This record gives sequence, structure tokens and C-alpha cells, in this order.
Amino acid sequence: MTEIKENNGVLSQPEYTSATALSAAANYIMNAAEPFTHTYRTFIRVRETGDLKLKFWHSNNVDSTWDKGQEASGSEPGGEWSIEAAYFADGGLEPDSTVVPGSQVPVTFAGAVSRAVVPGEYFWSDEASLQLPEAHYLAFTWSIKTAAPGKSFPYNVEGMLVSGYDAAGSLADSVTAVGFTESDKLLVLPSYIGYKKQVKKKLVFLGDSITQGVRTEKDGYTYWAARIAEGLGTDYGLWNIGSGWGRAYDVAEGGPWLEKAKQADELLMVLGVNDLDIGERSAEELLGDLAHIIAEVRAANPAVEIILSTVPPFNFEGDREAAWRKVNATILTNPPAGVNRVFDIAAVLSVPAPAEHRIRPEYMSNEFDPHPNGNAGKAVADAFLAWY
Repeated sequence: MTEIKENNGVLSQPEYTSATALSAAANYIMNAAEPFTHTYRTFIRVRETGDLKLKFWHSNNVDSTWDKGQEASGSEPGGEWSIEAAYFADGGLEPDSTVVPGSQVPVTFAGAVSRAVVPGEYFWSDEASLQLPEAHYLAFTWSIKTAAPGKSFPYNVEGMLVSGYDAAGSLADSVTAVGFTESDKLLVLPSYIGYKKQVKKKLVFLGDSITQGVRTEKDGYTYWAARIAEGLGTDYGLWNIGSGWGRAYDVAEGGPWLEKAKQADELLMVLGVNDLDIGERSAEELLGDLAHIIAEVRAANPAVEIILSTVPPFNFEGDREAAWRKVNATILTNPPAGVNRVFDIAAVLSVPAPAEHRIRPEYMSNEFDPHPNGNAGKAVADAFLAWY
């Protein structure tokens, strides 16, 4: 870990907890032929409304590998860019690209309204106070200026789980829709938006697109991580760091995604689908990576509670099915050292034996896609909350 990152994790501000169950983990990096300035506005359902004390923490790094790493790979540092201006605001009852006039609160950095960001950096904003009425969305808007052609800021390229809008130029202070168009596969958010809140325990959910909630309804928060957050209530903090196409070996290599996992009082790990699929890892390699992650997290915080999940069913066949079965049998009967408890997500999502490697058809996002839908999210959350 470089000097710039030390003592600058989420735990360095323990009075804050994650304001949302939405994941902003980065699995892609902006790569443009020319420098540019652009504004990104995202509408977020926060866990509590009212008088909010907000600040954000950001990691200028890619978390997980996209595809086979041609465009973005796990732990790749972002480039040089700058925040020209950033605002929290009342997004109203509908996430329609506008914000409530007069509600915008500037986000500052050591008192300054702008900030240069260097490759691989972690940093906090200052606190901002916002009065957010019940059932209203939190709108976060920032204008970003890239320093040069090529790679700059990391972001999430999966299908949008929330309403987001973007505009050319520096329009962060605008309250209207003028210039903004609806974003597609372009979630550009700080890594963590926190609010001042004392909680019993801070949970971190580490996983891939299934934890992130990919393919569930936009603005619906029907994926299981969001439903668990709702079920646990706001006395429990929950930071979702699920990342589409993420794999255990991305975490195990010891970069920023692992640093995020180390921020937990309690860590739930749901990894392995992409390792066995596009990563083409063997059962032994995947189990080794899981064991390494667990050892690293426990070394950073010996008191951490670690929940390891079985690998969800993903309709694997052949060698991948055999590896999936071997990994899950090992997790259930002989989990890696350092695991406190095992949650069997596969048992919730799978069809009955002997075809338990397949997800129940009613839980698929569509007839061809085994990503769990919102109904699956409810089933997993109900099972987890009853078990937890």
C-alpha cells in the first residue's frame, strides 16, 4: 500500500456509515481520445432521510476486471483528473434529472470546491449538511475534467440500477434537465457515500454482479443486498461492494477491492461464479483465493466476523459444473480457516437435486440469463434474515 493510501480508509471516519445499499464498485475505466469535461448526476435512495450529515470517500482505482482485462483490470489505478465541482441535493420524488431548486449543497475538499485527483489515490470529502424529505431521492452531481487523452477515472459499466444522467461541460450547479441525457452503463459515483450515524455493526457485502444486483429493476432496489439492508434496519450499516464480472482473484491480489473489504466489522463473501466461468479457474485455485482473502481480512482486523457463501448456481455444465460442485461441497463441509459462518445461497436459488447446479427458472432475469431477478432477491434476503 502506498503512502497516499495509508490511514485513509472508511474506518478512518468511524462516525459515518454507508448511506445506500447501491454498489458503486468500479469495473471499467474511462478512456477517451481527447481531454474533456463532463457532468454526472445520479439519483440514490438513501437508507434514512431527514437531517443528513454527508461526506464521501473515493478510490481512484478499478476494483475488478472487466471481461478478460482488455479494457480494465482489477487494481488498475485511475489516471489524473479533477473534480471541478460537486453537490448533494434533494432529488425530489422522481429521479427525472432535475433537482429541487435551492437544495444544492456544495461538496468541498479541505474547504476547496475543486480537487485534483492523482492515480491510485484514496481521499475523503468534507462533511455537507442536507435536509432530505421523506421518500425523496438524494441527488449527487459532479463535474469531472480529465487531464489528458487516454485512461482517466474508474466507473461501473453494468446496466444501470439507478437513474443517472450526464451532460457535456461543467453543469454540476444546474438544477434543470437542460443538457442532460439519460446515462446507459455509466455509473460514475464516489466509491462510498456515508452519513453520520452510529450503528451496531458495519457489514460489507463483497461479491460480483449477483451481489451488485445486476439485471434487477432500475430504481427498484429489489436485489438481495438492498433487501437485506432494509430488513436489518438502519441500526446496521451495509456497504455493498459487489462488482459486475468481479472474481475472487481480483480481490486476492491485494489491491483496492481488498482494502474495501477490510473495512468491515462483518464481511459477507459471495464470490466464484466468474472465477469458474470467464476466469477458467479450477476448484482448487478458487478455494485458494477465497482462503487468501479471508486470511488477509482477518490479519487486518482479528475481530472481524466473516460469512462465506456458497457459489450461486449459474447453469454451469461440464468441467465448470464439476468445479462448482467441488467448491460448494468444500465450503459446506470444510470451509477455509477464519470463516465464522457459512450461508448457503445456492440452496435458496437452486432447483432440486440432482440438477442443483441450475438456478430455478422463476429466479432468472430472463429465459437465457441466470442472473437472479428481484423475486430471487426477496427469496435470498428472506432466507438470510431468518438465518442471520
